[in-house]
Amino acid sequence: MAVLTVLVPGVLVLILTGIALLLPGTAGAMHNPGPHGLSELVYTFASMSNNNGSAFAGFDASGMFYALTGAVAMAIGRFVPAVAMLALAGSIAHKKTVPPGPGTLPTASATFTVWTILVILIVGALTFFPLFAMGPIADHLLLPGGG
Repeated sequence: MAVLTVLVPGVLVLILTGIALLLPGTAGAMHNPGPHGLSELVYTFASMSNNNGSAFAGFDASGMFYALTGAVAMAIGRFVPAVAMLALAGSIAHKKTVPPGPGTLPTASATFTVWTILVILIVGALTFFPLFAMGPIADHLLLPGGG
């Protein structure tokens, strides 16, 4: 269940971005062609499935396709992780308490806190950073004269 919570928003963004790039007629919402338009599109779906549904200033998400896919992204991106967390909480509540053994990592330790923060940062960075970084780097390389 925890895997659903972590992976559903990222996979949803990548799938919806891929569909938007493949379908004819959906590129009209991107007023900036090329890598910047890709960054706009990814940010739009990431924001719809994770946050408040905002978009870059140059992206027109008012068309029928983006209204429907945005609604799907908001519904799936918000309800699937919430239901998965409730199911995980119910599963944990029914488990028996086991006394700590030699391989137990105490949750009230600094080691547990550091590992938790590192895992959150690494998974978050690997989900979107490569795609978001690709747009500005490609824009820079496409400038006249390479700089």
